[in-house]
Amino acid sequence: MAVSREDKYQKILDAAVEAFAEVGYHPCQVSKIARIAGVADGTIYLYFKSKEEILIRLFEERMGDFIQRMRSELEVCRNTRMRLKAIIQTHFSYMEGNRSLAIVTQVELRQPNLNLRAAISGPLKEYFRLIEEVVQAGIQEKDVRPSVNIRVARQMIFGTIDEATTDWVLTRSGRTLSKDLEGMLELFAGALGLPD
Repeated sequence: MAVSREDKYQKILDAAVEAFAEVGYHPCQVSKIARIAGVADGTIYLYFKSKEEILIRLFEERMGDFIQRMRSELEVCRNTRMRLKAIIQTHFSYMEGNRSLAIVTQVELRQPNLNLRAAISGPLKEYFRLIEEVVQAGIQEKDVRPSVNIRVARQMIFGTIDEATTDWVLTRSGRTLSKDLEGMLELFAGALGLPD
């Protein structure tokens, strides 16, 4: 049975996640990605111009899926506390279920290359916008104090979740991210002045 072009494309992205997580983006050779994907080295270049493009597409697609999942979770939430919990829970469960992707997003995507950073900024900005929408809705619903600066609140929320994920990736301990969910939620609730 022939493998479709889309299946092969996804297989290469999956292999890139594993390869980048295992050896790092810079030292990783395209031949390693091809070997993990089970394709010839040249096949990679039928789908991607460069290793940099693989990393960019990987981030765009996986983060796009992640943002879609988070938006779906938020649709059923009735208040700001539930929405914040959904953001934390979705982020943590997605990363716990995709440890190699977590390594790539937390370590390998922190590149000094400005062109690469600009290329991956779209999905990250969408994540920021989503958090800001939750805070803005909370202000409008009178869950969040009106004096809260939306941008600063987003920085606090994203920064805390991001740092917790980075710590989890780097420590490689057996603990789960999810065990910190309630404590983090209470931290956010206190900072935003959410009702109990």
